[in-house]
Amino acid sequence: MTALGYQTKLERIAVAGVEDLLIRSLLDRQQYHDPTGVAQRLGICSAAWPLFGMLWPSGIQLAARMAQRPVCQNERILEIGCGLALASLVGHRRGARVTASDCHPLASTFLDHNLQLNDLDVLKYRHGQWGGGLISSELIDMGVEVLSARYDLIMGSDLLYDRDMPAKLADFIDDHALPSAEVWIVDPNRGHRPAFNRQMASFGFELTIDEHLHDKADVDVSGVPTEAYKGRLLIYRRAAAGFSGQ
Repeated sequence: MTALGYQTKLERIAVAGVEDLLIRSLLDRQQYHDPTGVAQRLGICSAAWPLFGMLWPSGIQLAARMAQRPVCQNERILEIGCGLALASLVGHRRGARVTASDCHPLASTFLDHNLQLNDLDVLKYRHGQWGGGLISSELIDMGVEVLSARYDLIMGSDLLYDRDMPAKLADFIDDHALPSAEVWIVDPNRGHRPAFNRQMASFGFELTIDEHLHDKADVDVSGVPTEAYKGRLLIYRRAAAGFSGQ
């Protein structure tokens, strides 16, 4: 165990279309360090604690797609449940205007470290959480900057991990999407897409692309090509006329 209270590793991530990224991640899923109980108060149990700090196949897929997306200087992009924020880092390196968000107390620390490793300027980070945990006033009292703005594009990966997520996630997205907005979700076939589609439709979002992802992402992790992926890229769009402002 290190002085940090957890062990890490350093990997070089080669994403086609951008310069390689050095990423510090947790060594494995056995890591846990919550000496002040902040994570517990946020609703993060010991089993879930290390998940933010791992490179996941769905996150790699999202980063690969961000590497190919045209950059629009006026577009505001938000990554939710970002974990190590690989997709945000890829977009940031390409000049996109990105905000990363997560609910884990160490997500911003790892993001800052990885920005420094790659000689990148500051990338905006905000605490973003759906479905429980501390309320905004408590977080503000702790000095945490809470997500409040609205965005043109909201993206995330592997977020539909239990049956309660479709309603909670769609509501959170609606809270932070502009009246005219696009949403990208990479989902590893967890079985909750139909419910999520219905919830998104209730907020005026139409599923415009449901793409099967069978191929390997054009990404190497420490020189090893990523394995074939089974999942989907879901793209939702809402025109301003479909915005209800609920």
